[in-house]
Amino acid sequence: MIDAHTQLVGVLGYPVRHSLSPRMHNRAFAHLGLNWVYLAFEVSPDALADAIAGMRGLGIQGLNLTIPHKEAVHTLVDQLTPTAQTIGAVNTVYWESGRLVGDNTDAEGFLRALEGEGVSPDGARVLVMGAGGSARAVIYALQSRGCEVLLANRTLERAQQLANAFGLKTVMPLDRAHLAPILAEVQGVVNCTALGMTPNADTMPDLPLEWLPGTAWVCDLVYRPLQTRLLRSAQARGLKTVSGLGMLVHQGALAFERWTGMPAPVAVMEQAVLEVLQGEEAST
Repeated sequence: MIDAHTQLVGVLGYPVRHSLSPRMHNRAFAHLGLNWVYLAFEVSPDALADAIAGMRGLGIQGLNLTIPHKEAVHTLVDQLTPTAQTIGAVNTVYWESGRLVGDNTDAEGFLRALEGEGVSPDGARVLVMGAGGSARAVIYALQSRGCEVLLANRTLERAQQLANAFGLKTVMPLDRAHLAPILAEVQGVVNCTALGMTPNADTMPDLPLEWLPGTAWVCDLVYRPLQTRLLRSAQARGLKTVSGLGMLVHQGALAFERWTGMPAPVAVMEQAVLEVLQGEEAST
């Protein structure tokens, strides 16, 4: 029950009404008996500074940031964690000793998602497709595990900028003609593009899966639908696959722990999200 003692957290985005984070976090709060509530706030880019000022003035305990605010919030917090500083994006804001800290839990959430499916990326040669904010977090995470990262993107100029930021040596267009020659020596692939996302679930990156070794793994950060065309195609070839659900849940769990100081009920959070996604699939 919401009362005068309820602690408030939430997510800022534009748009944000599609977010599954309120369901995931509120289920976790209820499970642990915490008098907390998580809301979604649709905040336009020109109102972001006002929203963060409101967080300070109202004593909001924590926030998530999603598109398009992950980079713009940098100058509005008191300090950045080394992870957020290096990635160049903030997805979680919390209080520490009276200071507002900007952090990024996407990178660690990605690694936990892989490990949860029995995938160890340590020292692997991994192809990352896409050059947006999620790709930055994934590249950071993979490099922290000693991986050699190859980058492919439809816009080569944007990919080169990202490659320069992380010291990547191999950059190429995202098409099968350029990807085919390098895939035989790749141990993992991560899709950080929106290709395959609902309502365009019939699409997928132009990736010639037949050139991957049979021991390779394929991760798709898209989680709507749960089983993307890319993942279905990889499974049909006997490849190990990892859906985007794990990263969504684990980045949220890490944010939960930053705010509350308590271990997150990961299984409860995952079930809350699964119910929605499976319901969406059943209705199509």
